[in-house]
This record gives sequence, structure tokens and C-alpha cells, in this order.
Amino acid sequence: MLQIPDSELIINPDGSIFHLHIKPGQLAKRVILVGDPGRVEVVSSFFDEVLFEGSNREFVWKTGFFNKVKVTVLSTGIGTDNIDIVLNELDALVNIDFETRLPKEEKTSLQIVRIGTSGSLQEDLPVDSWILSERAIGFDGLLNFYANRDEVSELEFENSFVKHTSWQERLTAPYVVNADEELFEILNSDKTMSGVTISAPGFYGPQGRVLRLPLSDAKLNENISSFRFNNERITNFEMECSAIYGLSKLLGHQAATVCVIIANRWQGTYSENYREVVKKLVSYVLVKLTE
Repeated sequence: MLQIPDSELIINPDGSIFHLHIKPGQLAKRVILVGDPGRVEVVSSFFDEVLFEGSNREFVWKTGFFNKVKVTVLSTGIGTDNIDIVLNELDALVNIDFETRLPKEEKTSLQIVRIGTSGSLQEDLPVDSWILSERAIGFDGLLNFYANRDEVSELEFENSFVKHTSWQERLTAPYVVNADEELFEILNSDKTMSGVTISAPGFYGPQGRVLRLPLSDAKLNENISSFRFNNERITNFEMECSAIYGLSKLLGHQAATVCVIIANRWQGTYSENYREVVKKLVSYVLVKLTE
């Protein structure tokens, strides 16, 4: 087996991974991902004790104990391009020996939960509700750069979606990946609503918002909302879930996403105090992960 070159696995002088600035041994097996660096403080405020912490650019992290269980919270910033960095570096921290620069024979599987905010694409899904993503559709194209992409994707769902929406060839090919079944069931309850989540590569045009620029397909959101696959419907937009699901499947990690609906696109409504709702969701996820 060949060593991973310095140019591919970049280790900082202090022994930490290039972007995240986390060292092997500082990462817990239970990882909460948040987009906003400021939300790391919200999550860690529930910790009984903080063991390690650090930051670099938008990547802010803390590892500590909650209910005597070690948990890491890490901010990713916005977008699936950042998730490509985060997932690969988290995996490297537990599954590559930094001394030999070789993959470890015995692999570690992380439990990764994204806590975020999202916009509803169905009129009956109100603001402040919690959507637990059973599937994710990636508009970003990230997974298409990796081998074995089809092995972790729901191809029948993909093909049906492309046909229903008359997907434009100039756009990146969408991919569909499921949440980890075990982790989904841990987080699922009467407090959550399950759904199918789209991860878009932007906040405006890719999610059908118009300010000054017209859309290439003005009916895309309408077609998204009317799409059905075996009685499943698409529930919400956000910007990271698909890459988390796809890369986690390829790398052998468990992943799930649960988001607070802060806007309903069809009703034109917006949450009056979503930050308090997010805090309640954080508490819920921490308890579920450590029971």
C-alpha cells in the first residue's frame, strides 16, 4: 500500500489536519455539524465540560462531555464544497495513521448529525417545525466526482425526479442518497417530521429566488413541490445535507440531518424567533445521541 503524499493529506506543523485544525484523538465519535460558527457556542453551552477547542476560518469546533458521553460540535460554513473538506478531514482523523500516512486496517465509523435551518417547499409544513431528512437530493454535483457514486445513490428516485422536472442538461446531474437508517431511527420521534431535502449550490437562483436576475427555469420550484415518488414528496431546501449523506455512505459513516423550518416558501412566512427553536432542537439531538 502506497503512502498518501504530503500534497494530498496536508498535516499542519502542530499535527492537526489542514483545514479543521483538529488533531487525532481530539475528535469524538459523535459529531454535530452546524453551518454557523456562532452556533458552536450554542451547542457547547449544553456540555458539562469542554476538553478541546480550536478554529480556522469558518471551521470552529469544540469537543466535550454531555451526559458523560464525548461529543464534538463543528461549524462547516455554508455549502457542499465545505462539506467536501469537512467529511474527508473528519474521516482522515479517525481512519488514517498520520505517522505512517497509511489508511488504518480497522476503520472507525462516526455518527454525524447536521443541525440546521431550512425553507419549506410544502404549504402544510409550518415554520418552527423540525424536518428529519430521510433522503437528500444534491443539486451541487459533488458526489459525481467520486467513484462508486451509483452504489450509494437511489437511482430510480433520481431518474423519476429528472423526468418529472424536465431537468436541464446544462445543470449538474442531481443525486439522491438516504440517511443512515439506524441514526434516523435514533432521532425520529413525534417531535420530528420526516422528509426529502434538496441541497442547493446557492441561496438565490438555485433555490428559485429572484431579485434582479431571472431564472433559467421559472417553473422548477413548482415542479419540485408537485413531484411524488412512491407517495414521498420533497419537503425542504438547504445547502449541505446531500454531500454529508453521500460522502458518509462512501466513507462508512452514519449521517442524518434535522433542520428547523424557518421559512415557508409557499405561504411567504418566516419564523419570529427561530434561534430559540434551534436551541430546543440542539438539546433534543444531544439527548438522543447520548441516551
